[in-house]
Amino acid sequence: MKILVTGAAGFIGSRLASQLAKRGDEVVGIDNINTYYDPNLKYARLREFYGIEADAQWGMAGAIPETGNDGRTAVIFPDMPYGRIMQSTLMPNLRFVRMDIVNRDALSRLFQEEKFDKVMNLAAQAGVRYSLRNPYAYIESNVMGFMNILECCRLNNIQHLVYASSSSIYGLNDRAPFSEDDEVIQPVSIYAATKKSNELMAHAYGKLYGLKTTGLRYFTVYGPWGRPDMAPMLFASAISKGKEINVFNNGDLIRDFTYVDDIVNGTIQVIDHQPEISEKGVPAKVYNIGCSHPVKLMDFISEIEKNLGIMAKKNFMPMQQGDVYQTNADTTKLEREVGYCPSVRLPEGIARFVEWYQSDKNPLKESRV
Repeated sequence: MKILVTGAAGFIGSRLASQLAKRGDEVVGIDNINTYYDPNLKYARLREFYGIEADAQWGMAGAIPETGNDGRTAVIFPDMPYGRIMQSTLMPNLRFVRMDIVNRDALSRLFQEEKFDKVMNLAAQAGVRYSLRNPYAYIESNVMGFMNILECCRLNNIQHLVYASSSSIYGLNDRAPFSEDDEVIQPVSIYAATKKSNELMAHAYGKLYGLKTTGLRYFTVYGPWGRPDMAPMLFASAISKGKEINVFNNGDLIRDFTYVDDIVNGTIQVIDHQPEISEKGVPAKVYNIGCSHPVKLMDFISEIEKNLGIMAKKNFMPMQQGDVYQTNADTTKLEREVGYCPSVRLPEGIARFVEWYQSDKNPLKESRV
């Protein structure tokens, strides 16, 4: 099976592409390597999971700019139909292309040339709080980019599109645990609104064109190689430096922290599971994917303190704009219909994370003092 993984230099995507290739699938990963957070972490993931050496200028030498029909400029290599392909040195069936899904022309050429069977779309502008400062980035990537993915899937007879939604879409929902059957019309961030729009767009393509789609509402993912803007990295960095950590809502928050390996394994199960056609004739499905064992924020911080051997200096603050009090996944449907079964509990997951964080594999280690 030939699979496209977008966002393939990301936290989940890099590991997912590697696991798919290890089991024998032919995998092409794409990522625009943007600067939302330190690109050195993305380059390090490419070394770890693809065996590809890259730096800030990688992919640019010998390239020429080309403006597509959408008005955006892409980096195109004269001898390639859509960009420069980097071959993994770890597995012959794993390749990588630096590409932005917002570039419609380049993405179309990739689909036409590679002839994928399935697509896993993880490419998106991430982060709830950043959406308060730069909302247009979310519309471009999460809406326009996703539209390009849908069109390429439609025009190239893709068997199954799996895409990343988010637990953020539950917004002001005060029922717990969160169920896929809950009404989700009260988002509290632009990020959440764009993720809900993805579900609506996928449903429409399923009804109009018979495109089989599955959306995954990811709950808070953590583990080695995680994003530096997320709580585990922020906390570990500040605690290690003896600096204060910001604890929002005075620590009264609950999160369904889910270890990255469980997320990747569950995602692969979904890729292999074709969605059934609903009673209304739509082959579209949405699942929660989390741990179903929500944790109090203060307990999460305590686990990091224990593994670092350092007590945190805490700066208690009010609720941050765009945040919600709790996330709590009901994963019953995913367990029953796909066989999902997360196994890594918080103490084990945090221990693995801290071990990686303190190791030489962490590319941001040198930034600590």
